[in-house]
Amino acid sequence: MILVTGAPGNAGGTVLRTVVKSGANVKGMYRSTEDAAKAPHGAAPVIADFTDMQSLREALEGVDTVFLVCSPVRELVDLESNMIDVCEESGVKHVVLNSALGAADFPKSFPSWHRKVEDQLKASDVNYTILRPNGFMQNILAYFAPSIRAQGAFYQSVGNARISHIDLRDVAASAAQILIAPGSHAGKTYELNGPEALTYAEIAAKISTVTGREVQYVDIPASAQRKALADMGMPDWQITALLDLQEYYAGGKASKEIGRAHV
Repeated sequence: MILVTGAPGNAGGTVLRTVVKSGANVKGMYRSTEDAAKAPHGAAPVIADFTDMQSLREALEGVDTVFLVCSPVRELVDLESNMIDVCEESGVKHVVLNSALGAADFPKSFPSWHRKVEDQLKASDVNYTILRPNGFMQNILAYFAPSIRAQGAFYQSVGNARISHIDLRDVAASAAQILIAPGSHAGKTYELNGPEALTYAEIAAKISTVTGREVQYVDIPASAQRKALADMGMPDWQITALLDLQEYYAGGKASKEIGRAHV
């Protein structure tokens, strides 16, 4: 039996739907009955919370393999660490961890938090596979669509850096394959990149072509972006984390095309 955490989210939900299509026995972990009611046909919904160890134990009953993903929150390390502890206690055989590109060498924000979780998983008695995906293509729509609709432009602080964004469905396909047959993937870390490394100016040009409307990428100083995000009400910790991530992208380290495995 497979358990997919984060089932209401983009990453977890896409993985869950992909596993369901394979016909494998799978549970989806939700935080509320309202969310659980939306579970795809073929998935058994369970209600649990990363902060509630007993609920995690109950969710893991009969489970051999876990896909572990958490929302990008300040408590990410503690929350995912709770699940690793309970997986070890419950006799789970394999955990597939959704980490992030940059966890290998970037000492700030989200990548560094993911690295702490990676290290704990490696130190546990549970077999593991670590996935380090590049930025999701779906985030382009989620984060940039409002200003594109309103102003015909989107704003970041990455200059002309190239980023090989990856489609969440490709990440899910990789995760599902490992969850269904984890044996040969034990102890491995996979960097997952998209097929084409593009600058944001090139992405803007592609959006323009598809929509028939001129769209521009506007590169702005990090200080200006910090103020804009603060004016929108975003908390300071999240602003800093996002700007740190853009610093990583601006350094050109997210430009690899097509992933490769590292043992």
